[in-house]
Amino acid sequence: MNTNKLVFDNILQTIGKTPLVRINNITKGTVKAKVYAKIETFNPGNSIKDRMALKMIEDAEKDGRLKPGGTIIEGTSGNTGMGLAIAAIIKGYKCIFTTTDKQSKEKVDALKAFGAEVIVCPTNVDPEDPRSYYSVSSRLEKEVPNSWKPNQYDNLSNSQAHYEQTGPEIWEQTEGKITHLVVGVGTGGTICGTGRFLKEKNPNIKILGIDTYGSVFKKYKETGIFDKNEIYPYVTEGIGEDFLPQNVDFNVIDHFEKVTDKDAAVMTRRITKEEGIFAGNSAGSAMAGLLQMANQFNENDVVVVIFHDHGTRYLGKMFNDDWMRAKGYLDPTGQTAKDIVAAVKHNKVMSVEVTETIESTARLMHERDFSQLTITKDGRIVGSINEQNIFECLTKNPNNKGNSVESIMSPAFPFVDITTPLEALSNMITPENPAVLVRDFKTDEIYIITRHDIISMMC
Repeated sequence: MNTNKLVFDNILQTIGKTPLVRINNITKGTVKAKVYAKIETFNPGNSIKDRMALKMIEDAEKDGRLKPGGTIIEGTSGNTGMGLAIAAIIKGYKCIFTTTDKQSKEKVDALKAFGAEVIVCPTNVDPEDPRSYYSVSSRLEKEVPNSWKPNQYDNLSNSQAHYEQTGPEIWEQTEGKITHLVVGVGTGGTICGTGRFLKEKNPNIKILGIDTYGSVFKKYKETGIFDKNEIYPYVTEGIGEDFLPQNVDFNVIDHFEKVTDKDAAVMTRRITKEEGIFAGNSAGSAMAGLLQMANQFNENDVVVVIFHDHGTRYLGKMFNDDWMRAKGYLDPTGQTAKDIVAAVKHNKVMSVEVTETIESTARLMHERDFSQLTITKDGRIVGSINEQNIFECLTKNPNNKGNSVESIMSPAFPFVDITTPLEALSNMITPENPAVLVRDFKTDEIYIITRHDIISMMC
């Protein structure tokens, strides 16, 4: 079939050849360079992941890992699953996907619409934890007959797809004039495959990765240290990780820029309102990071930013005023978390390790007059404990006092930015969630705010 006439034999043939669109308003007066967005929402699954999903399947078919009538099992934030599901329909495979409870409902519903089975797993657990979406997908691969797990993080067909497709497209579309590539980094396939091709064409091209607070990438690139203290829960979807995927080639990426959840969410909305492009959360992160790096570009530069996926995936989140307000991401009026931090003394977060006993933790809380604490594992915040946890545990059986706090801990308190309005904080503190962790990204300090702190502030 002649694809030049835009007539195709099946939907898979429409993957790729996405447009490059000039960014005009967001960068005006801020970024001197010409900035273009690679609009990957034009792929049939509305994301760049269609490219590598098809490549992984075809490579697995060639070497026999994926057999006719098989079941594809993968851990996915949604977009890779969509690409795999579309290909599976055309090629006759079944799909089972594991995802995290951080992902938007729209992403899960979209996967189900394509006939996939979706299992939602907790976000705030280690990758090795049997409940994590990585571990559950690996277990299912062993249990389900004739199944195959693509493993997008470590499957190098991922980055190879972008080396063969995305990189050449951008090179041709910019007529070889591209000077910088800006990409949110998750699995690493997009930035490293595309970046490797572009650097082979011109070693002077700068490959700039966008990371999020709560992810390990930036510090590892700059120090070579995998620091678990960098890991904590975050809201931004599609970028950042708490481990090092094999597709992330740190030699290809010249620099990582971290972007806050709030800045990413606000910019996601700006892209639509100011450029008329309905893009997702990682595009917001990438554009916010671009503005943070504005002084690195001059008027002769040509910058390409990857817009990974479509805004419809985030209608219940970044494009929902109530959600934005609850997170404290809309413009604050009146008092904020910063005012509470300034007014309340001794509210820097205190933690105990998961191995501490319930008895020693209860004693510490009594001595310090704390009603709750955060729980850490190797320095990483993984949970919380409060008086109610301890009370219920010990009244059931006093002998439980020698058990570890890990056995009774609750989920980790949510993180918010220090600019979060007082009203949003008040709504987030509930009987089930008695505290909020506030991070000041400028000083890298973490504070804990409770209902008592808010009352003290108001009285």
